[in-house]
Amino acid sequence: MDETLTDQSPAAIAAESAGQAPSVDGGGVSEEYRSPEELVAKAIAPVKREYLRPPPCRPSNNNDSSVGVQNDDAAEAKSAHIVKEKKSKRQIKRDRQKELKSPLHICPVVAKSGKVSACPYNDKCRFSHDLEAFKAEKPTDIEGSCPFLVYEGPCPYGVGCRFAGTHRDDVSAQTENLPVKSSEVNFFNKDTQKLLWKNKMKFPKAEATLKLLRLKGNPKDKTLADTEENGQVVPKEPATDTKINSSEVAADSIPPSISPEDDLDENNLADDIRPLKKAKSSVNEICSSQVSNGSGVQGEVLGSNCDVNKSEPTADAVTDSDKSLKLHHREKKLIDFRDKLYLAPLTTVGNLPFRRVCKVLGADVTCGEMAMCTNLLQGQASEWALLRRHSSENLFGVQICGAYPDTVTKTVELIEQECSVDFIDINMGCPIDIVVNKGAGSALLTKPMRMKSVVEAASLTVDTPVTIKVRTAYFEGKNRIDSLIADIGNWGASAVTIHGRSRQQRYSKLADWDYVYQCVRRAPKSLQVLGNGDVFSYLDWNKHKTECPELSTCMIARGALIKPWIFTEIKEQRHWDITSGERLDILKDYARFGLQHWGSDSKGVETTRHFLLEWLSYTCRYVPVGLLDVIPQRINWRPPSYYGRDDLETLMASDSAADWVRISEMLLGKVPAGFSFAPKHKSNAYDRAENG
Repeated sequence: MDETLTDQSPAAIAAESAGQAPSVDGGGVSEEYRSPEELVAKAIAPVKREYLRPPPCRPSNNNDSSVGVQNDDAAEAKSAHIVKEKKSKRQIKRDRQKELKSPLHICPVVAKSGKVSACPYNDKCRFSHDLEAFKAEKPTDIEGSCPFLVYEGPCPYGVGCRFAGTHRDDVSAQTENLPVKSSEVNFFNKDTQKLLWKNKMKFPKAEATLKLLRLKGNPKDKTLADTEENGQVVPKEPATDTKINSSEVAADSIPPSISPEDDLDENNLADDIRPLKKAKSSVNEICSSQVSNGSGVQGEVLGSNCDVNKSEPTADAVTDSDKSLKLHHREKKLIDFRDKLYLAPLTTVGNLPFRRVCKVLGADVTCGEMAMCTNLLQGQASEWALLRRHSSENLFGVQICGAYPDTVTKTVELIEQECSVDFIDINMGCPIDIVVNKGAGSALLTKPMRMKSVVEAASLTVDTPVTIKVRTAYFEGKNRIDSLIADIGNWGASAVTIHGRSRQQRYSKLADWDYVYQCVRRAPKSLQVLGNGDVFSYLDWNKHKTECPELSTCMIARGALIKPWIFTEIKEQRHWDITSGERLDILKDYARFGLQHWGSDSKGVETTRHFLLEWLSYTCRYVPVGLLDVIPQRINWRPPSYYGRDDLETLMASDSAADWVRISEMLLGKVPAGFSFAPKHKSNAYDRAENG
């Protein structure tokens, strides 16, 4: 097999006849052979000489150029110059109605039943009812069987299914009208959505907590209230995530090292924060005294003496008795993350089908994609879809992102009410500009008092464990988590994950695990600390657990995107030289899970294809173990152009979007006419000078 692959490369033959071997450096072929040690020093994967080949010559056009970009900042700059023609809302609505009336947009009810009379809207339906025209224009069926055959009853997409030829004809009349049993939970309730749309949703627990902590105020004021009626403070309306005040930024963005004069100024600016400690301590004293008297055990939910008030106190009146009924954060039911394989929340690619794949391959803990608090509170169905959970995810959490205590607190109350989750993670490390500019994500690292308010309010509002995810700092070289780690546990967080990079660093350079260890050793014993960054083999996992036994576990992010079988490698303590056929089977599982999640009609197929292509933009970075001179592969190594051990492995190693599309066509059929794809995420996995 090796000789066959070598014969396919005329350039390789010419190089070998001259006593040289092709080696990629900066995208080209060098004139002389470099040793594996030299390649590793330059962060180039040391592929064996017999597999190397010159990089393929591709025509430079706008579509392909975006695929090779490895920096998300550069990608954003490129996309900023593309100006799309703006359409009015009326024109957009008219085009959409026209599109829906086309024969290909068949009514879902008609498609499932095969009867035009089944639709209750008849002629007023916005979809087409022309079954014959739909069958005439419908794309050809995809090879394979319908993904819904494993369920009882008919396929929910009927004649619209792209696998309609495999449907059973022996479906009984009793099961024909039965809804398809879904193995997913956390579907968004329509009644709740309408209340959110009309701004009529009530948040009694959140309002009570905000008033208890005196956070129900406007951040523009240096005091919580400026008026009093009958001796009582009248708070103003809470702020939202869409507003960031310059005075608050100045007050909260105080660097870790400050002079005595600056300390005095900080005290003056933070007068409104001081009452928080007093209000919090009153709850602490009540609950801690009950624990010392033997009324509860740490790690379990306590009884009625320190439980959540079932009558849900309103924000209008919070009495002393209400304070005693709130759970102390140390008395909540805890989740043990120790030594569990934790799949990180991954935007876009970390969807439900991908998490199912990782669960099959050995992941223990999964977490949904990051959801914005403001979008959830507005009732956006697309945002609530990020909270879906599959029945196989036995330890599952959701990640939310918000800038202010009131929005985060209302969101966690709503999630606990509407969803089944084991923990709620608050993102305080997202580096994306659109998030940071709203004061959320890693922007909170510059506002420690805001961080405290968010975590305290969220943990006091819900019984579900609250965790947080942070980076080392906002600016490179100004780490500050070590100075906050001792307080984070007192704020109410059950666990904290530390990504060993700053916000300014993004994904350039390797993660600073020495600093993660430093934070772990400073953390209180009651706080679980997880590390994150560059775990790409079982040796990386073992190293971090050995060098810092106090570390609860390691969160795995990009390593799982590039090779999701890393969970199997860690559990079995081996380097898996996986074959191209085994990798294709994993992709087949993903396609099946995607069709079950997004649908087996044309729209569901193309949605599955889109997210599959996004994932393939990461998997192409994997270099098989049998092709490397040095193992294991490091996550920051740039793979050179190489031939695989068979044609499929060569195809999977390509960084061309056209080849990714070819792989998708093996699983989901031919792409529609005019199809194009450019990856959304071009994470900066390699060292870039401009990122500090």
